[in-house]
Amino acid sequence: MTVIMDGKLTAEKITAEIKTEVSALTVKPKLAVIKVGDNPASQIYVRNKQKKALELGINSVVLELPSNVSEENLLEQIYILNEDTDINAVLVQLPLTEHINKQRIIEAIEPIKDVDGFTSFNFGRLALGYQPYTFPCTPKGIIRLMDEYNINLEGKKAVVIGRSNIVGKPLSLLLQRQNATVIMAHSKTINLKEHTLSADIIVSAVGHPNLITADMVSEGAVIIDVGINRIDNKLIGDVDFNTVKEKVSFITPVPGGIGPMTIAMLMENTLELYKFQKSLGL
Repeated sequence: MTVIMDGKLTAEKITAEIKTEVSALTVKPKLAVIKVGDNPASQIYVRNKQKKALELGINSVVLELPSNVSEENLLEQIYILNEDTDINAVLVQLPLTEHINKQRIIEAIEPIKDVDGFTSFNFGRLALGYQPYTFPCTPKGIIRLMDEYNINLEGKKAVVIGRSNIVGKPLSLLLQRQNATVIMAHSKTINLKEHTLSADIIVSAVGHPNLITADMVSEGAVIIDVGINRIDNKLIGDVDFNTVKEKVSFITPVPGGIGPMTIAMLMENTLELYKFQKSLGL
């Protein structure tokens, strides 16, 4: 019988623990989010993050900058947040407008406040097998959700579809830390079906509706769907959920799977950065 992995319920368990821990703190953690422009999806994501932070007792501030803000002005805002001892975590909502160098902006964030784990300092430590200040939220949430369902990764073949710095690459590293054998697939991969049919675990994070169909998965595989696609005003993932679920052992839905876990990990990362900074007397 297929188990539909409830990311919402798991995230609620995690955030309940965070709320309890935060409630005992005299000074609360504080998250700063920078949003550039008026991208509708970004507006929703930022609003959801701020709402969750407030629910948990985490202070949150959103800096809304116009789409034509200069790169130098945006950098200046980040430098101000880096120096503000009241701010424990800094997040720049992606995507940014085309005239801004995304990597330059990310690199400007102080690694000890890099709540997304995207700076080369934190990403580099992850790649080298060391402990970064934070792990990227979505990959961390995927691992935590599989752990919640007691899915053993050791020795398993995992196919990760999508090689972004946000999900695919860091997730492949986290899976290897769990002793999984990882294949990275992407738009140039030849015979994707050949790889997925032999996989114990398939993670799709490309934003391509119904990319993964029932004939591409083996019986009893674990399916993690990170894709978010809006079709006819309805959210669906990268996986043809209704047909694939009949063959597999575990599968995440869209919505209600990885999305809630990502926000939960953002809140957890904020608290962890706060505690580490306090341990250093900052």
